[in-house]
Amino acid sequence: MAVHVFPVGNLRLEQMDMTERIESTRESAEKAVAESGRFDQISISLHWITVLLIVTQFTSAWFHKSLDPDTSLAAAVLATHRNTGVVIWFVGLARLVWRRNFAYLPPFPQSMSKLQQTISTAVEYGLYILLFVQPIIGLARVLLRGESFDFLFWEVPALMEPDPTLRGQFADVHEFGAKALLVLIGFHAGAAIVHRFVLRDGVLQRMLPWTSKESSGART
Repeated sequence: MAVHVFPVGNLRLEQMDMTERIESTRESAEKAVAESGRFDQISISLHWITVLLIVTQFTSAWFHKSLDPDTSLAAAVLATHRNTGVVIWFVGLARLVWRRNFAYLPPFPQSMSKLQQTISTAVEYGLYILLFVQPIIGLARVLLRGESFDFLFWEVPALMEPDPTLRGQFADVHEFGAKALLVLIGFHAGAAIVHRFVLRDGVLQRMLPWTSKESSGART
C-alpha cells in the first residue's frame, strides 16, 4: 500500500509567500493613492454616483409638480423619485462602510484654517444625515396614504391606515429637508469652485473622476 506524503511545510511556505505578495501589492496601491493626493477610486466613484442620483431626485420632484397627478406619466415619475431615494440610501450606506474601513482620505491642505476644516466637516456630515433621513421620511409619506404602491420591482400592499394629518406633517418635513439639502449642496459646490479657481489648492481635483497635476497641491 503506497503512502502519500504531502509537503505540508512547502504548502505553508507558498501560502505565506502569496499572502506577503498580496499585502505588498495592497500597500503599493495605498502608497500610490496617498502620493497622488487624491481620494481612492472607489470613494470617487461612489461620490459621483451619488451626485447623479441626487440630480435625478430633484429633477423628478420638480417635473412631477408640473404634471397632472392622475396621469400614468405622473405615477411613473413619482415611482422613479421614490426608487431613486431607496438607491441613494443604500449607496450612502456603502459609502459609510467603505469610508470607515477601506477608504483613503487625504488630509486637508495646510492652507485651510481649523474653522474652515470644521465647517467643511459639518457640511459633509449634514449631507450624509439628510441623504439617510429624506428617503425614510418620503417612505413614511407613502405609507400614510394607506394605499398600495410600487417599490422597486414589487407592488407593496397598503400597510397602514390613511392619516392625512400626519402625512401632511411628514410632507412639510420632507419639503424642508429638500430645501436644506439644496442649501448644503450649494455650499459644498460653491466651496469646491472657490478652491479650484480662487485658492487653487487642488482640493477639487482630488475628487474629480480624472487625474490632474494640481491635485498634489492639496497636500502642501
